[in-house]
Amino acid sequence: MKKILTAILAAAVVCTSLFALAGCGNSSKNSDSKSSGSSSSEKGELHMATNASFEPYEYQEGGKVVGIDAEIAQAICDKLGYKLVIDDMEFDAIITAVTSGKADFGMAGMTVTDERKKSVDFTDPYTNAIQAIIVNESDSKVSSKKDLEGATVGVQLGTTGDVYVTDVKDAKVERFSKGADAVLALTQNKVDAVVIDNEPAKKFVEQNKGTKILDESFKNENYAICLKKGSDLTEQFNKALKELKDDGTVKKIIDKYIKA
Repeated sequence: MKKILTAILAAAVVCTSLFALAGCGNSSKNSDSKSSGSSSSEKGELHMATNASFEPYEYQEGGKVVGIDAEIAQAICDKLGYKLVIDDMEFDAIITAVTSGKADFGMAGMTVTDERKKSVDFTDPYTNAIQAIIVNESDSKVSSKKDLEGATVGVQLGTTGDVYVTDVKDAKVERFSKGADAVLALTQNKVDAVVIDNEPAKKFVEQNKGTKILDESFKNENYAICLKKGSDLTEQFNKALKELKDDGTVKKIIDKYIKA
């Protein structure tokens, strides 16, 4: 009996030792896995919400979103150690994507307005822009900003052009999901004018013969990056953006797409 008990105890000791070793092995594996993850040079992904129909700020080329905003966003993410992922969507869905957490930030030639500040935080501006007025070269009843009163005006849904034209006295606002669709409606005489940002306006006029941009601009404004209210990223983005402005990176990117 004594021999049997001794044998049982010995077996128990061996099993306990084996389990202990197995436990150490698993712990070491988990530790290695965590260590491997934390040693990555990237902190993770940041999703940028944009509307890639706003050349030269963002547009599709070879199946990829390119442009001023795409390059500035990439420079910021590189500086902060994040991988950039760009999500293309309708312009008026961008703020919702940011506030819901579907996207980490929005960048789409977006103007800072008091109304938008109610929903999101903005970084410092990275450039300024002009709201331009596009008309047909011949037989246009719109030759100045004042003439938009009582006219039918095409805008891109959810843009500041949409907001500003809504306040024009007696103007009938026709909203389109894309700026290009608004300009097409102009060429078909379905609207009297289109109000949209100046740089995309130049591209649209190049692509649509018989249209022109009025010398008188509609409004001046600043572009910035929008983030969820209270996001820790806002301060990080501002710091990175300042460094990229100071070292000339932002200007170099803008000059690449917009010739002086």
